[in-house]
Amino acid sequence: MAEQEQVRIAVIDFTKCHPEKCNYLCKRMCPLNRTGKECITVANDGKPRISEQLCTACRICVHKCPFNAISIVNLTAKLINRVHCYGENKFRLYGLPVPMQSKVIGLIGRNGIGKSTALKMLAGKIMPRPDCKGEESYEAIVELFKGKELQAYFEKLSKQGIKVSFKPQEINKIAGAFKGRVEQLLKRFDELEKLDEVVEELNLSDILKSSVSRISGGELQRVAIACCILRDAELYFFDEPSSYLDVQERLRIAKIIRGLAEKGKYVVVVEHDLAVLDYLSDFVHVLFGSKGVYGVVSSRLSVLNGINQYLEGYLKNENIRFREKELVFSRIAEKPEKKASYLAYPAFTKSYENFKLETLAGTIMKSEVIGILGPNAIGKTTFVKTLAGIIDSDKGKLNLGLKLAFKPQYLRPEEGITVEELIMQSSLDRELFETEANKRFAISELYERNLEELSGGELQKVSLAITMCKEADLYLLDEPSAFLDVEERLNAAEFIKSVIEKKEKACIVVDHDLLFQDYLCDRLIVFEGIPAKHGKALEPQNKELAMNRFLASLDITFRRDPQTGRPRANKPGSVKDQEQKKQGKYYYL
Repeated sequence: MAEQEQVRIAVIDFTKCHPEKCNYLCKRMCPLNRTGKECITVANDGKPRISEQLCTACRICVHKCPFNAISIVNLTAKLINRVHCYGENKFRLYGLPVPMQSKVIGLIGRNGIGKSTALKMLAGKIMPRPDCKGEESYEAIVELFKGKELQAYFEKLSKQGIKVSFKPQEINKIAGAFKGRVEQLLKRFDELEKLDEVVEELNLSDILKSSVSRISGGELQRVAIACCILRDAELYFFDEPSSYLDVQERLRIAKIIRGLAEKGKYVVVVEHDLAVLDYLSDFVHVLFGSKGVYGVVSSRLSVLNGINQYLEGYLKNENIRFREKELVFSRIAEKPEKKASYLAYPAFTKSYENFKLETLAGTIMKSEVIGILGPNAIGKTTFVKTLAGIIDSDKGKLNLGLKLAFKPQYLRPEEGITVEELIMQSSLDRELFETEANKRFAISELYERNLEELSGGELQKVSLAITMCKEADLYLLDEPSAFLDVEERLNAAEFIKSVIEKKEKACIVVDHDLLFQDYLCDRLIVFEGIPAKHGKALEPQNKELAMNRFLASLDITFRRDPQTGRPRANKPGSVKDQEQKKQGKYYYL
């Protein structure tokens, strides 16, 4: 199935395409159609189709389409392994990751370029279709990988000879698919008869009697991971296992996933938290391409080289530059300039029936972003809501006179409303929305979409854009990095910082991605205590002191990568880990 070095791809996003509103403008404006040829035609479903053989890549249809639904791409890379195409003028994937026994293979790349597709193909949930107009079959893919590692893999998979366990990305669908208690769901998957052991490992004992539909996102994530590892399988696939989990839970999950590989299993993981990916993977594949158009899987790389080459945007083995701008963690030094005090808050307590929060007094500076570090259920949201006067402290309202803009952790989209309608209904700084939010996140490209149709990452960007463009004194963002890929996380951090500096306001960010917090925040507040029982919020501290205290409590050390500046988690017991612990330096600026 070798393709020519020049490969033309014409893809239509049919969720954006609305020919009833534009009367097939693409078809009417195509120069080839005007000469009598049929480059763009109308299919039986009423949607246009573009002939990749006839198309000259003039891109007139791309520029004229009022819904930005068309992409025309000329690939100069020699791609010989097109493993899947969803159909004519739809997304296609080139290459696949190669699982290795007793190793964890990590996948890194932008959203919408085939990571989940690759996982589902390897898991047998998607039948391969290398030819966009052909039928789905395993025969073609076996022939494609003849003489390579994946030939035997797909031969065995086609005969259902490989037992696969798959942890999906969309964990919210579990509650809709299963009505019952957590314990009942886990028993259904307990093929290894290790339910008690896994429940203890994942700290699930307190929710066994709870309904699956009523547990939190973090609890649901741990339940989904438990279901995956309870199955008796040869290959285990985890699609974004860290979402909704706090730092300690992420590292614990990483150890559990590594434990599967140490037992001789094949393990493949998609993960956007670079610290977690770095911590758990033995090798990585970089995926690059164009969102919703095509994806390419790189050769297998060491973790260090794979992550660094992804951040650099250049793959040395393939000699391919897939991004013009290098991603560098440049905000790594404490800022020397003194900022003016913006608000001071007193020490206070807030008590509930089974939980108490204690807070030390603190001061937040103008144009400052404060990060919050701490486990789930330790009182972080209670802290901010008390500051904003939404809830009273034990001694009454704090009366700081703050107007709060709040982005919640769990995003629940309204049904039957488009993104454009939501934007128009919201009270926003329109100029800021256009110059900052829309420019960075291309929100206008989502205008025609209903909110319930958006992916987790798209919904996150819409919610973040609306929150930051509201008029407020204090901005609270609860897990703004969830469902965003690495590039989107750094872009979101730049957006937050830019808005806060322009408005000269303050922002408090709750997030469990340490690299995101390290890149974004000026100072940090560490929360300590016992989750769901007692929490204590320390005063804001500089990043070195706060990170050192927080990581010491987790018994984890981080070092700086000299090439990219990103924090890297040391492997437990490694020479560097032991050396830093002896020095009491768990975190390096």
